[in-house]
Amino acid sequence: MAYKDTTEFLYRLHRHGMKLGLESIHSALHTLGNPQHRYKTLHVGGTNGKGSTAAILANILQSAGYRVGLYTSPHLVDFRERIQINQRLISEQRVVELTQQFQATIPASLTFFEFTTAMAFQYFADESVDIAVIEVGMGGRFDATNVLSSLGVVITSIAYDHERYLGTSLSDIAFEKAGIIQANIPVVFGKMPVEAETVIRDVADSRHAPCYRLGVDYRVVPETAEQFRFEGMNARYAHLACSLAGHHQMYNAGCALALLDCVELKAMPLQEATIRSALSTVVWPGRVDVLEEHPLVIVDGAHNPAAGTVLVDTLTPLLQLEDAQLIVVLAMMQDKDHVSFLRVLCPLVTHLILTEVSMPRTATVSELKSHVPEGSCSLYEVPQLAKALAFAKQLARPSDVICVTGSLFLAGEVRHLMQVGQLSSLS
Repeated sequence: MAYKDTTEFLYRLHRHGMKLGLESIHSALHTLGNPQHRYKTLHVGGTNGKGSTAAILANILQSAGYRVGLYTSPHLVDFRERIQINQRLISEQRVVELTQQFQATIPASLTFFEFTTAMAFQYFADESVDIAVIEVGMGGRFDATNVLSSLGVVITSIAYDHERYLGTSLSDIAFEKAGIIQANIPVVFGKMPVEAETVIRDVADSRHAPCYRLGVDYRVVPETAEQFRFEGMNARYAHLACSLAGHHQMYNAGCALALLDCVELKAMPLQEATIRSALSTVVWPGRVDVLEEHPLVIVDGAHNPAAGTVLVDTLTPLLQLEDAQLIVVLAMMQDKDHVSFLRVLCPLVTHLILTEVSMPRTATVSELKSHVPEGSCSLYEVPQLAKALAFAKQLARPSDVICVTGSLFLAGEVRHLMQVGQLSSLS
């Protein structure tokens, strides 16, 4: 079986839909000998920021000398991005081999995410990682990753997203996210509404899990636009700088540092110089990802109102530098809150270009158009993404900002178009 055939098989597993529950993954992992218990893990959940926080954790641990597995989702361009060790993607051959092994041994009814989660856990065991950073796929309580015995857990944020599966209130969503909290294992809280924090703390208390809350047990204090101070339970660092763009990344870095501050890492304790170096070099594509300058072209995977607010906060100072106009190329999935996302974004936008992602779940430009606040900005409909990006470049002056946003799948498609040479002007 070639790699292309293998990934086509994996993507066909989407036909099983999205199953919330742990019975299938427990059964599959039991058949494999529970590979997830053969190394230490850190579990990262939340609504927004969990991918960035996971990447920061992995980079710090790798810089300290650990052999680090990293499991995240979704991928932007290549399936292999989901499963990495020390920033090296799983090889195509190993994807093929593990798929063939699983086809012969575990149930054929696994969902795509269950199958790939089992693949990541087995790969990390086979490759003898010291520690793995595991990002929750969706929710937490019934997520396929919720089979771990972790050193510690972080819940980065709580906001509205996936309400169809997680509930329509922040309290409901927080309860689902809190499902990854384990008995007597430390849990770090990121920036979140009071009602969400209350729910998560109640779950943690019921499981006797030590809680470390932002603003109470640890602090992140911005010092300048680029630097911040971290005050932890044990460690304190001033003048830290994170290479990931955006003020919000200071808080994601704070979550990572707080988690590392409260777990036992006896093999290779973390040094301040290591932390500083790792924060300044971490890379996480698709999040305030600058592709080009003059005009500035940014890709960001924001796809819910809370992430949209963070994106607006990041873009506003850029627009003020040279009295720039903001040109947004937008595509979203059908199940997202288009109305609230556009309400947050549109007041900043001069030109809005609606487009679509090449997948069945994409919202059509007509669907998006019906949710754009009337008279908020100049509005254009260009369903083909490559043409939408070219049109944005035509509209833009050298001082303007072009932002491509609304979905991580959109961010991935832009990067794919760049790789195959269809967006040479955006390389």
